[in-house]
Amino acid sequence: MKIQRTIYHLYFLVWSLLIPGCTDFVETDLPPSQLTGEAVFTDRATATAALANIYAGLRNQTLITGGYRGIGNLLGHYADELDHYGDGIGTIYNFNIHSVLATEPELATLWNNSYNLIYACNSILEGLEDNTALSEMDREQLQGEALFLRGFIHFYLSQLFGDIPYVMATDYRENAQIGKLGSSEIYELLVSDLERAIDLLPELYVTPDRIRVNRYAAMAFLARVALYFGDWDRALSLSNDVLARTDLYTWEEDLDQVFLKGSKGTLWQLKPVASEGNTLEAQTYIFESGPPINQGALTRSFMDGFAPGDQRAVHWTRGITNGTTVWHHPYKYKANAPTGSSVEHSVVLRLGELYLIRAEARMQLGALDGAMADLNKIRGRAGLSDMEGLDRMGVEAALIQERRYELFTEFGHRWFDLKRFQKAGEVLGPLKPNWQEYHLLFPIPQSELLANPNLNPQNDGY
Repeated sequence: MKIQRTIYHLYFLVWSLLIPGCTDFVETDLPPSQLTGEAVFTDRATATAALANIYAGLRNQTLITGGYRGIGNLLGHYADELDHYGDGIGTIYNFNIHSVLATEPELATLWNNSYNLIYACNSILEGLEDNTALSEMDREQLQGEALFLRGFIHFYLSQLFGDIPYVMATDYRENAQIGKLGSSEIYELLVSDLERAIDLLPELYVTPDRIRVNRYAAMAFLARVALYFGDWDRALSLSNDVLARTDLYTWEEDLDQVFLKGSKGTLWQLKPVASEGNTLEAQTYIFESGPPINQGALTRSFMDGFAPGDQRAVHWTRGITNGTTVWHHPYKYKANAPTGSSVEHSVVLRLGELYLIRAEARMQLGALDGAMADLNKIRGRAGLSDMEGLDRMGVEAALIQERRYELFTEFGHRWFDLKRFQKAGEVLGPLKPNWQEYHLLFPIPQSELLANPNLNPQNDGY
């Protein structure tokens, strides 16, 4: 087993050192004579480089990448945020018209890239087990981040595919035959990983620009997980604890400051590959002429749904016209080219979502005045008047509205909200001719079912 583990770690080290952008946090120059599995975890720099590769994989390749294959873009088209302008073929078009099959190559890529990063998390955790070469502080930091990232990736996979394997080891023989877990079991494992991460991670950030998670980023994410799984008390407690840290996090009243790299309302963000680069989101969403061929534009229904006077329509969207027609694109990120130094990073967790999490938890627990206070925090920044005196149904409608216009095109929030509030059929049925209730989950990639029969049965409808 030790030899096998050494082989895994040797592979992981070489992978980490060769993939561009994986060493954003450190510069490594490991002599060839030290290219052994043990060397990864006897040196702080190389161990950190291995971790950096996971962040880079999320930024460049899968799930929360701001590129076209990230869930912000894919689910923006799958829900009601983005319309596709193109030739009527290809992945984005299939997502837009709800024609995603188990043989869709992009699903297999998303699944495999995500589980490859989970494998990398497990490799780090196994390499740090009983490790005495690193200081306790460094070891706990790396373990905490690996646990957080493992939970983070599993959470998204479970939201997209439903019952999934929760992989916690690098043993390829075990993983090749692993089966799926149900929602309650997945939630228990998510809570376990994230609570352990919270215990291990420091309160303060270990790098500039908040590009590696700290304790409060992990708490904020666990608050979201708890919210999605209906654990309102936990979601409320965690969001309260994070929002109380006003020494670390400051509410940004200026909409144009929210997505700048120095915003104090950011809990975690992904650093661009190059020091002068900016976000993949800007490259994906911004267009300069219309119609935006092979890109997405914000749907007419989305633009028409802004409340009168909502300044997010002014500051976070931008209209492009050909003289007769106007198309709008997301404009949260405005730097669509290299600058002297990066001005925008891809924001993954931020205070705006925390207030919405707390508002929802309060609403579910019957504290309607507190829920409205949190929603008014969001509305006030958008230039909207305060709400008061709403009943339970009114607060829920306001919450769904504020989540739609605060979090649009950020990592699939809208799609997940339509699912959680059981609004998907009501909203998407009239917009998507192919809509079926089974579209609430994606199919498990056919190639994975063939490779591992224990992943059967396929999700209903596929």
